[in-house]
Amino acid sequence: MNIHFIAIGGSAMHNLAIALHKKGYIISGSDDEIVDPSRQNLSKYGLLPEKEGWDENRIHTDLEAVILGMHARKDNPELIKAQQLGLKIFSYPEFLYEHAKNKTRVVIGGSHGKTTITAMILHVLNHAGLDYDYMVGAKLDGFDIMVKLSDSAPIMIFEGDEYLTSPIDRRPKFHLYKPHIALISGIAWDHINVFPIFDNYIEQFRIFAEMIPDGGSLVYCSLDGEVTKIAANLGPKINLRPYQIPEHTISDGITSIKYSDKITPMEIFGKHNLLNLNGARLICNELGIQDKIFFEAIKSYKGASNRLELVCKNSNSSFFKDFAHSPSKLKATIEAVKDQYPERALVACMELHTFSSLNQKFLSLYKDSMDRADIAILYYNPHTVEMKKLPTLNTTDIKKAFGRSNVRIFTDSDLMIKELTKIRWKEKNLLMMSSGNFNGVDFKELAKMII
Repeated sequence: MNIHFIAIGGSAMHNLAIALHKKGYIISGSDDEIVDPSRQNLSKYGLLPEKEGWDENRIHTDLEAVILGMHARKDNPELIKAQQLGLKIFSYPEFLYEHAKNKTRVVIGGSHGKTTITAMILHVLNHAGLDYDYMVGAKLDGFDIMVKLSDSAPIMIFEGDEYLTSPIDRRPKFHLYKPHIALISGIAWDHINVFPIFDNYIEQFRIFAEMIPDGGSLVYCSLDGEVTKIAANLGPKINLRPYQIPEHTISDGITSIKYSDKITPMEIFGKHNLLNLNGARLICNELGIQDKIFFEAIKSYKGASNRLELVCKNSNSSFFKDFAHSPSKLKATIEAVKDQYPERALVACMELHTFSSLNQKFLSLYKDSMDRADIAILYYNPHTVEMKKLPTLNTTDIKKAFGRSNVRIFTDSDLMIKELTKIRWKEKNLLMMSSGNFNGVDFKELAKMII
C-alpha cells in the first residue's frame, strides 16, 4: 500500500509509519516540526520528509490511504486536498483497529499507569513465547519501535489513551479499539481542555467499559471508587477481575512480592507500580499465562522509559526521572521514592507543562500532592503558557494551589539546575517529573554534576 502520514512526527504516528515501512508499505509524510527522537528514528529508515511544512502536492490519487495525526488542524491543506480527492482518511487508532479487527484485542486504559501495565504485559508475553501485536506509548528496552503489526499474531495489546483521536474525530482514542479484554487502572481528572467537567471525563471510561462484548473481561483497580462504580453497572455476562496492591516487603531498597508462599524480589518499586503489576498479572491470566510463569518473567522487568526510571545512583543517592504530571501521578511517584528510601531526604522537581497543569482552574487539584517531598521545586516556562494561550501564572497562586508556602518556583531552567548543583547530595534522592523536558535539560549531564 501507498500511505501518506499527515503529522508524521508524532510519537505514535512516526512509530506506526516505521512499522508499516518494515512491512513493505510505501510511506511518505509531512509535519511542520519534527524533533528527536522522531527525527532521528524517521531518518534511520529513510522516512524523514525532505523539508518541514505542509504541501498539498504530496496528496495525489496514487495514495491508497492517508493517516491523520492529532497535531494537524482541520484546515490543514493536505487534509483538505485528501478530502477533495475522496481518499481514505484514517486516524492512527482507526488504522490500528482495521489491522486488528479479526484478532483478540486487549486494551489497557486509565488515567495513570497504562504505559507501565502495557509494558509489563509485553515483557511477560515475550518470556512466555506468545505471538502478539502491540501499540505502546513509550520506548521499551528490547523493542525497536512502539508498534508491531503482523499477519500471524492472534492477539493485539493496545495502550488505550483517552485523549482525542484526530482533529476531525473527537472521540477518545480508546473508544475505537473495541476491546475483548479491557483494564482500567483508575480515573483521575485530566485533559480539561477537552473534558472540562469531571463527570464528562468519567463518562468516557463508562463508554469504554460498555464496549466489552458478552463473555469479555474487565480487569480493574478496586481501590478506585469511580472505576468500581463502572464495573458494578456492567451486565452479568462480563467477567469482572478486580485487583489491589499485592502483599510485599521493602528491605534495603528492594521491594519483594509475596505470592503463593514465595518471595520474589523486584526491579521496580512503589505502591502504584505494584498495583500496575497486579493488573498486568490478571491480563496475562486472561491470555492463558499462569501466575508461576508471570512471576518468573516479571522479576526482571525494569520499567518503561521515563516511568520512575533510574538515571544514576551511588551508595547514598539516586536520581530518578518520571513522566508524572497530573496530581495523582505526582503524589504516587513521590510516595514511591519516599517509601523505598525512608532514610533519605527527597528533592522533588516538577515541570508544569501540560494544558491542565498550566491552567489556573486546574491548579487547585495539586493541593498536598508534593507534601512528602523534603524539598519541593516547580518549574514552568512562561513561553509555554503563552503558546497554549492561557492566562499568566503567578508565584502566589501556584504556592496556594500546592498548599506549600516553601515550594521553590523557577521560570528559568538554568537557574533551577544551578540551585540543584548547590545541594549537598549525601543521603538525598532527586526526582524530576515532567511530560516535557524542563526546557532541554540533559539529565545525564545533570547526574554527572550532582552524583
